[in-house]
Amino acid sequence: MIKHTSRAARRALSAGLRCFSDISGGELMEEGTAAAHLTEQASLYVHWPYCLRRCSYCNFNKYISRENNDHIMRECLQRETETLLQLSQVSCITSVFFGGGTPSLAHPSTIDAVLESVTRQANLSDKAEVTLEVNPTPVGMTKLEDFCRAGVNRFSIGVQSLQDEDLKILGRDHSSHQASQTIEEARRLCPGRVSVDVMFGRPKQSVESWENELSELLRVCDDHVSLYQLTLERGTQLFKQVLGGEVTVPAEDVTAEMYQCARRTLHQHGFQQYEVSNFARHNAVSHHNMSYWKGRQYIGVGPGAHGRFVLLGEGGVVREARTQTLEPDVWAREVRQRGHGTRRRIQLGHLELLEEVLVMGMRMTEGINHKHWESFSPRLGLREVFGTSTDVQEWLQSGRLILDDRGLRCSWDGLALLDSMLPALLLELQRQISQRLQRDHHPDGQAKKTCSPR
Repeated sequence: MIKHTSRAARRALSAGLRCFSDISGGELMEEGTAAAHLTEQASLYVHWPYCLRRCSYCNFNKYISRENNDHIMRECLQRETETLLQLSQVSCITSVFFGGGTPSLAHPSTIDAVLESVTRQANLSDKAEVTLEVNPTPVGMTKLEDFCRAGVNRFSIGVQSLQDEDLKILGRDHSSHQASQTIEEARRLCPGRVSVDVMFGRPKQSVESWENELSELLRVCDDHVSLYQLTLERGTQLFKQVLGGEVTVPAEDVTAEMYQCARRTLHQHGFQQYEVSNFARHNAVSHHNMSYWKGRQYIGVGPGAHGRFVLLGEGGVVREARTQTLEPDVWAREVRQRGHGTRRRIQLGHLELLEEVLVMGMRMTEGINHKHWESFSPRLGLREVFGTSTDVQEWLQSGRLILDDRGLRCSWDGLALLDSMLPALLLELQRQISQRLQRDHHPDGQAKKTCSPR
């Protein structure tokens, strides 16, 4: 059963949702096939770390604020945005996503200020997707119109459940009625651009109750739905409750049936699945999230945010994985001292890059097309990497995978089993890259001279 973020993906990505730029250095620079102009564009993720309370299942980078520090966050988010845009030298921001935490706790003027900082450093088109995550509480709902005035044109609403008893178990601070009201108001303000998050595999949940909940959800939702399978994370309150036998969660075969039930039901109502966990009708896909899965540049701002981009402003030619300092107070101090709170910088090797392209690209129903793969690996195509693999041949024959003139992708049935296939796909990629490196060595053992990443 595939989860919203697969175990294999978590291993490959280390932590958090990260993405990568459109130029990898090394092989691409040597072959001259990199579309260097693509480094002029990027998406922007802005992390608001504060919540009013911590949900029982949550292990994200969230903090309970004891005071109103909106002015500090505004100042530091602006400054870090400007600094990282200068380092990246991007000329166009294609989408902005305010996540968290609970970014709907921020004052609308903070959202406006960050967007103004973007426009001072780069072009932000009037048509660019600007998404804000919203907690469906009365306070959150009353601010939606002000957020729109600040520049937000898409809302992602954390409904999670339409059952009040389940919301209490999850530690949510809203009711099902408040969720429905918030969705209605968001749809009024941004028709066709409202996404709802809903969770399955919850304590005491059955396939039958899930079917009923989906019917209720379809009566109120807009044109985008994100499905999350509940994951028990160590250290969370819910993990301890399950471990202690206080609550039980559905068995794996039951959650697998819930996932398939949701896929069928959403499809019947006009939703097309375009990624493991995401469904849209009327082409209302999340352009920001597509940038992750398609390997475009991504700049992460705020405590604990992740990013992938080439530091053209420092003369860089290789993409970096950057992670911002987790703790908001420490992060703010670092931003004030040096303009940004980057805690870790890692230059990605070619194999690491291709692993991420594989893991993220296979999450899409369209998979990875040949041209996309060649932009990262011009000398080793998809057929060369996976065409001779015994495992892949078995999956092709069983219909789980498809490798044809379009590229490599999962079938409808195979997508639900992606977790079980990714480890073998990653091992095959590693093997083929290793063999290629060995062939690139001269008989005397000296490596061929290449233009390698710094």
